[in-house]
Amino acid sequence: MPKDTITGRGTNSQGNSYDTRSDSSGNTGYHYSNTNGSYYYSNTNGSTYYNSGGCHRSRLPPRV
Repeated sequence: MPKDTITGRGTNSQGNSYDTRSDSSGNTGYHYSNTNGSYYYSNTNGSTYYNSGGCHRSRLPPRV
């Protein structure tokens, strides 16, 4: 499994933080975390995870 490298990070004007990432195969993704505890992750392997403050959801990429 390729290892992610964080290619950028920052904080927006509302204080929410994010980072962008890529892996050695050229896939990209990002992680976004809000000050209220919610988050959204779009990972380089195609999976997504999010939590709107009380309900956790995830989606795994299709098997090839």
